[in-house]
Amino acid sequence: MSRFFATGSDSESEESSSADEITPKAPGTTFKQSLLLSDDEEDTKRVVRSAKDKRFEELTNLIKTIRNAMKIRDMAKCLEEFEQLCRAFLKSKNIVDKEGVPPFYIRLLADLEDYLNQLWEDKEGKKKMNKNNAKALSTLRQKIRKYNRDYETEIAAYKENPQESADEEEEKEPGDSGSSSDSDDEGGDEGVTAKSFLKKKPEPTPEASKFLKTAKGSGDESSSSEDDDDEDWSSDSVHSGSESSDEGDEKTSSLAVVFLKKTLDTEKSEKRLGKKRKPKKKERLEEEAEEEGGEEVEGGWEKVKGGAPLVKEKPKMFAKGTEINIPVVVKKLNEILQARGKKGTDRAAQIELLHALAAIANENNLGQGIMVKIKFNIIASLYDYNPNLAAFMKPDMWKKCLDCIDELLDILFDNNNIFIGENIAEDSESLAISDQPFRVRGCILTLVERMDEEFTKIMQNTDPHSQEYVDNLKDEGRVCGIIDRLLDYLETKGSTEEICRIYLRRIMHTYYKFDYKAHRRSLGLQGETKSEQDQEESEGEDSAVIMDRLCKFIYAKDRTDRIRTCAILCHIYHHALHSRWYQARDLMLMSHLQDNIQHADPPVQILYNRTMVQLGICAFRQGMIKDAHNALLDIQSSGRAKELLGQGLLMRNMQERNAEQEKIEKRRQVPFHMHINLELLECVYLVSAMLLEIPYMAAHEFDARRRMISKQFHHQLRVGERQPLLGPPESMREHVVAASKAMKMGDWRTCHSFIINEKMNSKVWDLFPETQRVREMLVRKIQEESLRTYLFTYSSVYDSISMETLSEMFELEIATVHSIISKMIINEELMASLDQPTQTVVMHRTEPTSLQNMALQLAEKLGSLVENNERVFDLKQGVYGGYFNRDQKGGYQQKQSYQRVQTILAATS
Repeated sequence: MSRFFATGSDSESEESSSADEITPKAPGTTFKQSLLLSDDEEDTKRVVRSAKDKRFEELTNLIKTIRNAMKIRDMAKCLEEFEQLCRAFLKSKNIVDKEGVPPFYIRLLADLEDYLNQLWEDKEGKKKMNKNNAKALSTLRQKIRKYNRDYETEIAAYKENPQESADEEEEKEPGDSGSSSDSDDEGGDEGVTAKSFLKKKPEPTPEASKFLKTAKGSGDESSSSEDDDDEDWSSDSVHSGSESSDEGDEKTSSLAVVFLKKTLDTEKSEKRLGKKRKPKKKERLEEEAEEEGGEEVEGGWEKVKGGAPLVKEKPKMFAKGTEINIPVVVKKLNEILQARGKKGTDRAAQIELLHALAAIANENNLGQGIMVKIKFNIIASLYDYNPNLAAFMKPDMWKKCLDCIDELLDILFDNNNIFIGENIAEDSESLAISDQPFRVRGCILTLVERMDEEFTKIMQNTDPHSQEYVDNLKDEGRVCGIIDRLLDYLETKGSTEEICRIYLRRIMHTYYKFDYKAHRRSLGLQGETKSEQDQEESEGEDSAVIMDRLCKFIYAKDRTDRIRTCAILCHIYHHALHSRWYQARDLMLMSHLQDNIQHADPPVQILYNRTMVQLGICAFRQGMIKDAHNALLDIQSSGRAKELLGQGLLMRNMQERNAEQEKIEKRRQVPFHMHINLELLECVYLVSAMLLEIPYMAAHEFDARRRMISKQFHHQLRVGERQPLLGPPESMREHVVAASKAMKMGDWRTCHSFIINEKMNSKVWDLFPETQRVREMLVRKIQEESLRTYLFTYSSVYDSISMETLSEMFELEIATVHSIISKMIINEELMASLDQPTQTVVMHRTEPTSLQNMALQLAEKLGSLVENNERVFDLKQGVYGGYFNRDQKGGYQQKQSYQRVQTILAATS
């Protein structure tokens, strides 16, 4: 039939379609055309959905995301999606007012609150969370509790019958989606081919049809019976027939493709529904288990999960009847060690096997030599339990490691006839019991050094604000005890190099600790109770004596620069910490470390930075303001004090530091209990800069070539000046800026009130060991520098001023005032003379006034402007070097500028 009659009656179209089916066509062209037709059909389909469906679909998608985040315990994602859900629900307010709050929304609120409460009660789980998740958990818990107050009745109703609410939700969702499906099906007989295909299709099982009935259709067409399916297929065939302009065979092939596509869609939807149904099945099984648990009686059946329990039998070390002797044990030990490091080796099982082997050796009295060898390998296996270098030991492994090292040291101390060393070859080991001493290959010092490094890693990877950190820090006493025991052992049996290495370990655990008992003894204070006095008497040497003895041994005996450098820096740090300023300064100057420290490795550089900072703080406590400023200048001016002291990483671009470098830098960080307070450090630096900079600024107020003593201090002053509203200072920096402004005016009392007050005391000054002495020193320095600033600022106003008046103004002794003014006159900072009989300061008025200073500055700037203009003019004229030639010939410009300056001074005077 011709295609021009394609729009004929229904019977004609049926005949044409059946005739087209019989007519053979080239398979390639039919496939391509059918693909094109199916694409066109997809493009022309339009789904009309109500506002309610759109809003509810948005809510359900967000709820799915929240539930997925709950499964993986991603609290940050939960918080973010919950906030979006609240905003989406607010947008749906009009629909919710009409329809009521949807049950699936109430269900999520109830489930989320229960889930968060469960997580909150799980203390162990909270400790394992990272910082972001823990913070998000706390925030989300507060938000959900506050949010759920508006829905208390609905949540209570849901909790009374949660299954019913869940079923209602499932029934509602397909209903909503069904309302949004296409309702303009054209019933007719045009879909004959589709019907014939559907008849050939096997009918779904009742269970699958149940899934299809409860399936949620968001935009897809959902059917409840075979007739509906037939109608859908017929409508599809009508659309395809009306849109295509080709012959009926093409129409048939397009219908076949559409049918195949639909089959895949139904299969996918069944899979998706199967996945959705799994959790419900799990819930039902749990409910059944609870019911059975309630009905259990004593002596009843016990339900076993996952089949019969597997009984783990301990592997047999030796065959029955084997004679246990040293060669057999050594052979077994080597067999166990051969699996070490291989892929698939169970490290925990390997440690258990070594412990079992040690127990067998002990039972058969094979001697302490073989026990030492097995203990060495147990400790090495414990260190190898974490193959990753950045990972730290778990608490149980850490305790086992400490116990094993203690047991090994006990054996070595109890048996003087055991010699250990790395230089002993395995062939020359002597493990059998005989008259000869035992010889075992191994190095106890290396094991203890590794133990110390593991302790540092544990402290680095523990949250410093948690109780766990305090508990881990208690192990430091045990670590120091092991180091002291090994120190005693090596002093008798170790080489000089080994003694230096263990001495350095002992120093590294001592140098940063303030010795309060020695400090109290130096001040003549005794313990408050008798037990404290007895404890002080029974205490050994002071930390200063221990440090002095250990460091001097290293200075004399060490042959490696690194150990000696670390010992010197620790010694200086310890001196500075205990306010022994002159010893610390002299040791630093004599060592000349500042000349070549840039060539040292990063951990030593971090130690050097820490030492310089402690030296600066010590100088400040002693009143050496200039020395304190010079010591702290390099660290503070860089703006990277936190990073240079190894107390944290600054945020940088990935170009500057990749992930591998970041891991390496994290391993160099100093544990939290060794940190230096950065706020105290910055405050000490800014106060030192203020005491130096403010008098200097007053003395060189109109000097164009004035240099900055501290750029950071000037930056803080500029920040303070740029603020539009000046309220009372809050932060430490604001206090220092406000004090600087008061000192600039010579008002020492206001300056003192800003520097020393309750807030600053609690933040900074109370952290010093000798708090009162530091405060008295600060008051004294503020008075003296305010006097100098006052004289620099107002000297041009006075003809003469009495020293007694200055003494009363600044509450200083007349001798101190006399000394300060004499120094200023000698250094030619103040143009004045002292009249001894009248105790007055007579000003000479040689300094220009402020107006004259401004006129001089203007003259200099005008002169430089003229010179620049003349130089540009010469370049345009093509006369190169004329400017310089003129200067060489007569230098008339200098003469003219000199004459202008003289004229201005004469006019202003």
